[in-house]
Amino acid sequence: MIDIQGLTKKYEDFTALDQLTLHIEQGTVFGFVGSNGAGKSTTFSILATLLAPTSGTAYINGANIIEQPNDVRRQLGYMPDFFGVYDQLKTDEYLDFYGASYGLSSQQRAELIPTLLELVKLTDKRYEYVDLLSRGMKQRLCLARALIHDPAVLILDEPASGLDPRSRSEMRDIVKTLKMQGKTILISSHILPELAEMCDEIGVLEKGRLIARGSVDSIQGHMQGDRQLTVKVLNSSQQAASHFRNDPLVSNVQIVDDNTVICFYRGSKEQQVNLLKQALQQDILIYQLQEERQDLEDIFLTITKGAEK
Repeated sequence: MIDIQGLTKKYEDFTALDQLTLHIEQGTVFGFVGSNGAGKSTTFSILATLLAPTSGTAYINGANIIEQPNDVRRQLGYMPDFFGVYDQLKTDEYLDFYGASYGLSSQQRAELIPTLLELVKLTDKRYEYVDLLSRGMKQRLCLARALIHDPAVLILDEPASGLDPRSRSEMRDIVKTLKMQGKTILISSHILPELAEMCDEIGVLEKGRLIARGSVDSIQGHMQGDRQLTVKVLNSSQQAASHFRNDPLVSNVQIVDDNTVICFYRGSKEQQVNLLKQALQQDILIYQLQEERQDLEDIFLTITKGAEK
């Protein structure tokens, strides 16, 4: 669905985007995370055909962003991190204007607008003037605008920026609904936990380079190294500790009390399952296992720490 090949954007001696290569399948929610200035908005502007790359190219459902920009725009809905609304229009008038701009007939617009307002939870604001809406409502209205021509691909640049917790939750729910409808969605944030619940995959951008890609769990597992396991047993913690010390993937085994052992494990999930299975075979009765997970913000800082050349 989205095929990015060596995208680069330079401004004299400054490289805003450096050889970005990425393939995203149809129906995927892909999140770009990175600090301010990492290259997220530059990437999105190029994909939306608003900014020409210095080199490289990309395809949106087979359409080349450089050679076929109009075909790309027909398949793409773009919501930048900030764009204004026309304050003197009512909510339905705002969407009607953009529907007409995309060539939708008056009948099509009359049928579509109520559906979009229901999707973004603004049905009760249909006849409200745009300038009277809250920031969160304006963000959702702008999302409805990006959906007016029913695009296959959505690009959402920092859609939850500056929103309160309730508005952020509402935006997440809408993204999940759009995913269920089969939309391919690119979404950005400089806050990793904000993307974790919405995305199938994430890519970490730093100084214009893609330095990590994968599911949140896979990136977290790769970066955090040894996992701390707290194991509670019904019988002797001494026996459990002895078992764990014999495994080469286990380190720093500590007996907390008669029924609790803490250790650090660097194996895979599959290897961890085998470790526990062997414990049961030795009559070590484990009734509780707790894994301490590294904070997502710490993961992001770890990943980006060594990104500078």
